[in-house]
Parts: sequence; C-alpha cells; structure tokens
Amino acid sequence: CVSPPGVVLNPGATTPTWLGWIVAIAAVELPLVEGHLSNIHARESFRHSSYIAPVAIGQICGFGPLGYVMALQALQQRLTS
Repeated sequence: CVSPPGVVLNPGATTPTWLGWIVAIAAVELPLVEGHLSNIHARESFRHSSYIAPVAIGQICGFGPLGYVMALQALQQRLTS
C-alpha cells in the first residue's frame, strides 16, 4: 500500500467546532495544508479560529478553487525541499 505524501484538507463548517480533526490528523502523521474556498478571516468571528491550524504546515484561504492548486503546490514544495 502506498501512502500519499501529504494532505490538503478543507474542513468546511467544522473548522472552528470539531476537535476530532486533531486526533485524525495526528493519527495519519502526514503533512497537511488547510484550505478554504472563502477567506475565513473575513467572515463571522467564530470562523476565525481553526482547530486544524496548529497541526497544519500552513493555511490557504480566500482564493476559491485556485486555493486547492496553491495548497498542492505548497505541499509539493515543502516535501521536496
């Protein structure tokens, strides 16, 4: 079985509310980039905090679908440097 070298995750509405993400991410032990289509920091204040951010290597938000491409590029660069 071949494991992926990393993960791009959009946790959506569960970003500020679900502690289970930390447990799941820690169990997988892969580098993770948190991505959001919208800019969560320009939205309601409860969306500004993320349980994933402390265990992610980075966060990309507000670029729509292009953000996923950016997240994959950032992950690839991190893994090859």
